[in-house]
Amino acid sequence: MSFQQAHHLPKVGGGGPADPKGLPRQRRGITPQMHGRFPDYDVLEQAPHWDDATRRVVLDRVHNVPEITFFEAAEVETATTFADLVLAQDTDPRIPVVAYVDEKLASGRGDGYRYFDMPDDRQTWRLVVRGLDEEARRRGVDRFALLRYRDQLEVCDRFAAGRLHGGTWAQVNVSRAWSVVMRYLLEAFYAHPWAWNEIGFGGPAYPRGYARFGSPHLEGAERESWEGAEAFELDPVEDVRLRGLE
Repeated sequence: MSFQQAHHLPKVGGGGPADPKGLPRQRRGITPQMHGRFPDYDVLEQAPHWDDATRRVVLDRVHNVPEITFFEAAEVETATTFADLVLAQDTDPRIPVVAYVDEKLASGRGDGYRYFDMPDDRQTWRLVVRGLDEEARRRGVDRFALLRYRDQLEVCDRFAAGRLHGGTWAQVNVSRAWSVVMRYLLEAFYAHPWAWNEIGFGGPAYPRGYARFGSPHLEGAERESWEGAEAFELDPVEDVRLRGLE
């Protein structure tokens, strides 16, 4: 399945995607775009059950967004447009993933490894941002953020498939560059409580622990009493297969 197929959603007036059909609006807590499978669940209500250190770390992710210190202003615009597109953050509220990526890059903390044919992750990010803006100029606009939505999707589709060539892209293994930046973005996204609300994650279990883990015979299977109840039954994997988008 291509990147464009994965984003093949009904369009609204502004040319961007509409909310997924049937997906409930969030009624409690916050999720990206205020919809999700667990509309009455807010993981932050569990904060009193966490120890002080854990609570401080998790709440900081919501209330103390890091300042940008690594990316230049023009790079922030391109990186943010790209990040929101590939993470399908089409409307507010959005998790400020680029701020957390920036914090990690500025700190110099990598993941402890890198591909043998790739530069340092910080250089990879700068090259990717530069390459995305070059793709925009090839299509007649100054930077990636100014491209039409469909053109942005096409660029990302080609990026994901390793089919961007020339210019800045000649300095990196394009497929590996996609892997590097997506690793950073997904890490930042799924470390945030708003994403936990979206997927029904119960948050840190320390020091409370799990009471139902390994007990499928209990009513409600292994879902803990504090975890969210799913209110949307469509299986996205099966839906993609039935629509022939694989």
